[in-house]
Amino acid sequence: MSQYDFDLFVIGAGSGGVRASRMAAGFGARVGVAEDLYLGGTCVNVGCVPKKLFAYSAHYSEDFEDAKGFGWKLPEAVFDWPTLVRNKNQEIERLNGIYRNMLKASDVTIIDARAQFIDSHTLQVGDKQVTAERILIATGGWPHIPDFPGNEHVISSNEVFHLESLPKRTLVVGGGYIAIEFASIFHGMQREVSLLYRGEMFLRGFDSSLREHMAATIKQKGIDLRFNANVKDIQRQADGSLQVNLTDGTALETDLVLYATGRKPNLRGLGLENTAVTLDDKGFVAVNGDYETQDPSIYAIGDVTDTLQLTPVALAEGMALARRLFRPDDYVPVDYRDIATAVFCIPNIATLGLTEEQAREAGYGLKVYESRFRPMRNTLAGRGEESLMKMIVDKVSDRVLGVHMIGPDAGEIIQGLAVALKAGATKAMFDATLGIHPTAAEEFVTMRTPTRTD
Repeated sequence: MSQYDFDLFVIGAGSGGVRASRMAAGFGARVGVAEDLYLGGTCVNVGCVPKKLFAYSAHYSEDFEDAKGFGWKLPEAVFDWPTLVRNKNQEIERLNGIYRNMLKASDVTIIDARAQFIDSHTLQVGDKQVTAERILIATGGWPHIPDFPGNEHVISSNEVFHLESLPKRTLVVGGGYIAIEFASIFHGMQREVSLLYRGEMFLRGFDSSLREHMAATIKQKGIDLRFNANVKDIQRQADGSLQVNLTDGTALETDLVLYATGRKPNLRGLGLENTAVTLDDKGFVAVNGDYETQDPSIYAIGDVTDTLQLTPVALAEGMALARRLFRPDDYVPVDYRDIATAVFCIPNIATLGLTEEQAREAGYGLKVYESRFRPMRNTLAGRGEESLMKMIVDKVSDRVLGVHMIGPDAGEIIQGLAVALKAGATKAMFDATLGIHPTAAEEFVTMRTPTRTD
């Protein structure tokens, strides 16, 4: 019998922690998990799930308008924020219950409390101490709001899901996917929206064609884009509104300021100083390719490490670690290449593989295919918005290196193409594939002439 209470104890019941817990328990390990906030982590509670529910809601604004061109005569639509929040909360509660039941069904011991290291094998979890042969840190990330005068007046993406009311005017600060998504969501809910980013162009790291096309698209929708500026200070006015003074000397007045300027590892109060665990120069838990920290008994996965901050990545890492520790014959390392991802703004963005810039930096000679077109549903609706599809091909091998899209259901389309890229598909294979007509997706198998080649 082991000298420890558990073979594996997991700190954090988010996507990665739950997957690692259930897999390890399924392999016969004695597993415990501690969670002091909510089961399912960021994704289920204040991330992917509620955000996409909000995005669905926001899209109805355009759907109601577009329906007129297809013969539908509708009464004036009225949006009710409390109804959306109430229904969202019910769905999240349902998912929380599913996560709890899954853990219990796997014989995982759940402790609803914050865990803190006493030493490399001992944790204080609430009012009790537990010991474990191995401990996994899976505490995820937490929104970061920088210090500046008046930052007490802003909210993060955590609080936005629980607002009692949605003000008329909103300023979103940030240039990443969370900022773009919420700017689209608020605009779809018929709010006045400004989006502020300190750089030249938002969505840094995405393909330049996507960035430029998306900027033009949401600007055309009426979102106020402000680049090359940052918040200097925020002042509460007598009427309750906020005056936001910017570093470029301008100012704007708004009712709500949402900061989406990045996330940091959620390590506060974890007691890492009582272990040999170290952090890297970005503040993440330092791990090697096997998720091992500098402390031999402690591991880390997911957003608490410097990995791709995506739910499927955390799930894959949790599964891989459980197999490596308790079923090593079945261990398969996570393949981080060609991971598809989507941004649920309006319209959607989806991206897979290398950007054009990354491919050039890697030394590839390229054939680049681009197509911009007006989706069929926009014709009778009288909407001028265009979709963008882009394919990046290695000129020597003909292998498809990257696929990118802006348009309705982009994530659904790119997910299928991810299988093709994993299988090493060439452009000739795409060309030999017959499309489904009429669909937007068929564009990826009908692009014949390169936009540019080098």
